Amino acid sequence: MVVCQYFLIVFQNFSCYIHETVMDVQADLIRRLESGFSLPTLSMVAIRLVELASDEECSVNDLASLIEKDPSLAVRLLRIANSAFFKSVEPAKTLKQAVIRIGFQQLRIMALSISLRDTFPMGIVKGFDYERFWRASLYRGLMTKSLAEQIKNCNPEEAFVAGLTLGVGFLIFFNMFIKDSGEEIDHRLDSLQKLLVWEQEKFGVNHRQIGAAALHYWKFPDSIVECQEGFLRLPDSSPLSSICELARNMSMSLLGKSKDFHDLYRDAKDWFGLGGSAINVVILSVFQEVDAIAENLKIEMDKEKDLLGLMEKANRALSSISEKISMMQLQRGGIEPPSFETIKEGKGGQDVVSHTLQALSLIHISEPTRPY
Repeated sequence: MVVCQYFLIVFQNFSCYIHETVMDVQADLIRRLESGFSLPTLSMVAIRLVELASDEECSVNDLASLIEKDPSLAVRLLRIANSAFFKSVEPAKTLKQAVIRIGFQQLRIMALSISLRDTFPMGIVKGFDYERFWRASLYRGLMTKSLAEQIKNCNPEEAFVAGLTLGVGFLIFFNMFIKDSGEEIDHRLDSLQKLLVWEQEKFGVNHRQIGAAALHYWKFPDSIVECQEGFLRLPDSSPLSSICELARNMSMSLLGKSKDFHDLYRDAKDWFGLGGSAINVVILSVFQEVDAIAENLKIEMDKEKDLLGLMEKANRALSSISEKISMMQLQRGGIEPPSFETIKEGKGGQDVVSHTLQALSLIHISEPTRPY
């Protein structure tokens, strides 16, 4: 008995030692990441913009002069200032006008986002599809922005960047642990929680922790850095973190296969009290803005294909509801999914999407609110 107790105590002490060692290694890695370890280098102009934008004595002329040193960045910021993203009537013809329109603080995070996107490759590298990653990130960012415009509890442009960069830690995680190791990510890890648990158990750190450390090192605003782990504190996280998580769920519902299409309406209502019509505005505005932003971030998009995928999901959802709603759809003329041609040529494709989403928003889902 005494021997058994002795070995039990030794085992418990050893377990505590292993746990403390793992935690020390994890904390050390996070500290090194926050100091720039294994992180890609962003544009020096973008980094300098961050410093200038935080300087109270900095002028519009100072910022415009700095941006001019990076012609590619200058052209892309000017295009963004004139895009549907900012919903402006008069075009900005000079960099000074673009700086004023975008705003000092938003300018720095827009420049950082463009530089961040340019830092990573595109295409498929060692089995990882960077194109698909940035495509999903862009949709999530635009959904976060549009939700912020509807809810009005945080800055829409900052919300866009928070949504866009929400998964950036995975790019760094992939480079550090997966890319050259021969390791493969289990395809069954179809939820964020499962993926984070797998990463933590396998490597002692997860990509959201890496993302927070990287964004902190690159001097993104604290409100954006906090979104990396905000989902852990729902529903008590910051408004921006909550909107990012809702946008992530909406992205999965609209473009992925792992969530039911009805969830996006239910989540919006449960979390923020948003009605179906507000969510329809969010979805439609995303597709109206995506092309201009994608071009400036150099992300290849196929909006027509994504719209068709959305319509297929919407119509499958419609086919599963009550006969009453089905009859109402028929009385409205029997809405059918648009073809590539009707969307490309503008023959009412957007109207068809709008009408179908409107029909979906009439569905009252009487399921209880789900716990966070």
